[in-house]
Amino acid sequence: MRIATWNINSVRLRQDIVLRLIEERAPDVICLQETKVTNDLFPAAPFQEKGYTHIAVAGMKSYNGVAILSRLPMTSWEPRDWCNKSDCRHVIARLPGDIELHNFYVPSGGDVPDPAANDKFAHKLQFVDAMAEWWPAERSPKSKMVLVGDLNIAPLETDVWSHKQLLDVVSHTPIEVEKLTTMQASIGWVDAVRHFVPAEEKLYSWWSYRARDWRASNRGRRLDHVWVTAPLVGDLQKAEILSDARGWEPKPSDHVPVIVDIDLG
Repeated sequence: MRIATWNINSVRLRQDIVLRLIEERAPDVICLQETKVTNDLFPAAPFQEKGYTHIAVAGMKSYNGVAILSRLPMTSWEPRDWCNKSDCRHVIARLPGDIELHNFYVPSGGDVPDPAANDKFAHKLQFVDAMAEWWPAERSPKSKMVLVGDLNIAPLETDVWSHKQLLDVVSHTPIEVEKLTTMQASIGWVDAVRHFVPAEEKLYSWWSYRARDWRASNRGRRLDHVWVTAPLVGDLQKAEILSDARGWEPKPSDHVPVIVDIDLG
């Protein structure tokens, strides 16, 4: 099973590059974040024509939104709200192989890394704290689960272009990294990409639109993740960050797809 996760930054504006992903990598399951569209206006037809007939969406107008497109049957799916907000940041689906898939869009947190001065940053920290509490309370580490999405945190020093310069920039501050690490450890999530790519190697999945030439400046961050629980670690086959997609026209996202292959036996 090939799973791709991608913050698409408006699925209606960028459905053509999702279709290109399908043509070039043929994922079985595609998880999108920041779809920015209500459920009734989600552009399902182009994906259904390509065989993605199983679709789970949790969307809102202009902001946030997550979706799962699958060629494989989903026996069930449901959205879930966090921090008493109905802001469409999480959808859960049950896939073949008794695998539970969680697609997340964690709040970005604004620009000021101070929860007292910035409500958006406070919300982000609360969100990750709530996740850390929820997993051991509601799920077993013995279950087969995959967590994907734009977690909006680059945890390792090699997940950003400059650890020193980004220590006080939202997405790589020590408090965010600490909370994400705590959440990851809550039921022993394993980073499926770093399972194949050494922690010493630089690795990014996002490059700002502000850069005139994103490839030349290469000031990236690894904000997009795929994690698995322990029962699936031995089934991991391959991981890829499709960096070339940052330049896909006509309208590239500032994020690129992260792809992981899992052997279903």
